[in-house]
Amino acid sequence: MKADSEPRPVIGVGVLVWREKQLLLGRRLLKGQDFCWQFPGGHLEMGESVIECARREVREETGLSVKAIRHLGFTDRPFIVAGRQYVTLLISCEYGSGEVKNLEPGKCAGWQWFDYRQLPTPLFEPIPVFLDELSGMRSSPTGPAISVPGDLYAKHEASTIMTDTPSGGRK
Repeated sequence: MKADSEPRPVIGVGVLVWREKQLLLGRRLLKGQDFCWQFPGGHLEMGESVIECARREVREETGLSVKAIRHLGFTDRPFIVAGRQYVTLLISCEYGSGEVKNLEPGKCAGWQWFDYRQLPTPLFEPIPVFLDELSGMRSSPTGPAISVPGDLYAKHEASTIMTDTPSGGRK
């Protein structure tokens, strides 16, 4: 068993927000992979459910509300940034309401909708890893094009909607 003082993996939540067959991506401004495109998302907080985290992160970053939240997958390869290992849970949901706003301009240059078959590059490192795992293909985060599984939207539609069971608040 590890001592409590030893570093532990951090759980990140990436949220694929669908508006018809378009996905919402923002341009990173944070140190490390600057100007890569990313999904809304962030860290799971203590006492927070994955659904609560997905809703909160999308609302805090974009001002949007989302619905029909589904678990899509996770990255199962070590992704280490600044000495911290991340495991990223990928959540898929549908646009609910609101107008896209850039509510964290120090972290993101802005948000745009993209056809899911033509995602921009470069993508934030966990995204190509996740797409690789979905499709069994290899793609490059900095290449001219990204390999997007043709059935990504079908996987979103076929995945089960998660039951929104509130955790009772963060601790």
